[in-house]
Amino acid sequence: MQQDPNARLYYSELDSVADYVLLATDGDEPVAKAYSTPFAFGIEGREDLPDAGWDEVIRWQHDDRLVGRERNAATALEIVVLKERQGTGIASVMVNALRDNAFRLGHQVLYAPVRPSQKADEPETPMNEYAFRVRDDGLPYDAWLRVHVRAGGRILKVCPLSMTISGTLAQWREWTGQPFDTDGPVIVEGALSPVLVSLAQQVAVYLEPNVWVEHRKS
Repeated sequence: MQQDPNARLYYSELDSVADYVLLATDGDEPVAKAYSTPFAFGIEGREDLPDAGWDEVIRWQHDDRLVGRERNAATALEIVVLKERQGTGIASVMVNALRDNAFRLGHQVLYAPVRPSQKADEPETPMNEYAFRVRDDGLPYDAWLRVHVRAGGRILKVCPLSMTISGTLAQWREWTGQPFDTDGPVIVEGALSPVLVSLAQQVAVYLEPNVWVEHRKS
């Protein structure tokens, strides 16, 4: 995921969105961090949340910052929990903290292009099928989507092109340690969908689907 070229448009300019970046600590120990950003929504050309999800909203917020455009919405971008603290409820704390922070900063809504982590267990399942799967209690099947819904989020739609990562086969071999010696879809551990390989062109492309979730101030 660190090979997405759009990431630098956000992470290299964190000083400009410092109020939207949160750190959780246990005493002096950092245990989680959360990233979000404001962006302009509902203007011409941005009437709907983009199919290109994470990538597109990062490009939008970057353009907004460059031209000084008023940013009326906010989006979550990433939540990271220390590995040994995962499964302890910190993820829910961070989702709620991002919501509260966006509302505190004057936004009426926080969007999130959510990456359902358990989808990696079944990369060939279409995201349109997976995202709306529910348990017997009516909550989402996926644990990460479940965290968002329990926090008050509402699943809106799939963003099928949320992250696009392309590279030569040599780069993909370096990134993953896999041979990439067959044409067509290749399963990579941790990926939510297969990587598409062309031996003739010596390139591979990963198109990751995410799920747009809306957190609206009540």
